[in-house]
Amino acid sequence: MYQEPDPLNSPVDCGDGVIWLRPEYQGRQGELVTLAAGARLVGVSAAAVSNWQNRYPKEFPPLALLTGPPHKRTKWAVAVELVAFARDQRTRERDRSGPRNPQRPGAEIAAEQAAHYEEVLRTLTEREQRQKKALGRTRSAKRAAEQKLTRARARLTAEVDAVIRLGIPAARTTTTEEIHQ
Repeated sequence: MYQEPDPLNSPVDCGDGVIWLRPEYQGRQGELVTLAAGARLVGVSAAAVSNWQNRYPKEFPPLALLTGPPHKRTKWAVAVELVAFARDQRTRERDRSGPRNPQRPGAEIAAEQAAHYEEVLRTLTEREQRQKKALGRTRSAKRAAEQKLTRARARLTAEVDAVIRLGIPAARTTTTEEIHQ
């Protein structure tokens, strides 16, 4: 976010991507902190500091220094000012007592949950019934297939035995036991 420069302390462009917005801090860089490092210092996310800067442009501590290329500037603020602002924000957040929206009664929430789970149970019971019917059809089809396999094996065994009894030499190489394996 762009901050209006202080008319008493106009920005000083030192070249190499360094712009002093508050020249009184030149030579006092130890008192400055990047906004990201300041976020870590006060125990919040960098996004929280960025939000503070956007929401409270007049109250947020003025930036002291910009470094880096124009498309990706690193913003520097005075550490003690940023810590004081963060402390004020925390106090402000604590002062907002009470819920913002009225709470729903617990009985209403419980009734909705009960209705939801009754619907889930009904759906699962219907699915179970459909699956039972499908399983019954599958078992019936399996029994029919087993019966057909048993009849087909019996017929094959009878055919092979008949060929062996007739004495056909090619048939003697295959026995009934080998067929069933």
